[in-house]
Amino acid sequence: MRIRRPRLPRTRTGQRRLVQALMAVCVLALLPATWLYVSTADRLRTTADVPRTEVAVVFGAGLWDGEPSPYLAHRLDAAARLYEAGRIEVVLVTGDNSREDYDEPDAMRAYLTKHGVPDTRIVSDYAGFDTWDSCVRAKKIFGVDRAVLISQDFHIRRAVALCEAAGVDSYGVGVAAKHDVTWYYGGTREVFAAGKAALDALFEPDPRFLGPKEPGVARALAAGR
Repeated sequence: MRIRRPRLPRTRTGQRRLVQALMAVCVLALLPATWLYVSTADRLRTTADVPRTEVAVVFGAGLWDGEPSPYLAHRLDAAARLYEAGRIEVVLVTGDNSREDYDEPDAMRAYLTKHGVPDTRIVSDYAGFDTWDSCVRAKKIFGVDRAVLISQDFHIRRAVALCEAAGVDSYGVGVAAKHDVTWYYGGTREVFAAGKAALDALFEPDPRFLGPKEPGVARALAAGR
């Protein structure tokens, strides 16, 4: 069987139209990423200058043998520093617990308690299956109206944009990370994830699991007072 190869246009007009079409595709592909950068330009902070906020949200980033991965540990370290400095009061840890042998929120809680955050100041969201789900659940289930979001620097813009779209007034703390294979993979992934983020913000789909409202954040704040 003979395979036909696609033929490039032979005329200058055809070639010009092909180049224009390719440029248009590239522009459309980059629009969501541009939206993320523009919409979050004034929302990024460091652990030293982030506004004092009652709640911090830490997004899951995988476990290694049941323990937080190095990337997740760096996020949790930032949350512990903010708590120690009195810039936050409660930490909402949101991650994946879709199967019995994988529990991000409990591993995150255990790590934080080992690093000085009282257990009573930690609230767990076991259905944070992706960034949009975590943001929507923070607002609708846990009643978070304003928060500091903590993630790696390559992910934090998407987290802020999505939580803002979900109704959470957000500031983002992007944790720096070593530029290893994981960092480059994460940065590349964000280019494609920006498209899904734009669709989530536009159509506001329901999370994979919503469930009833939970008073954990309100109780943790009340206990601190």
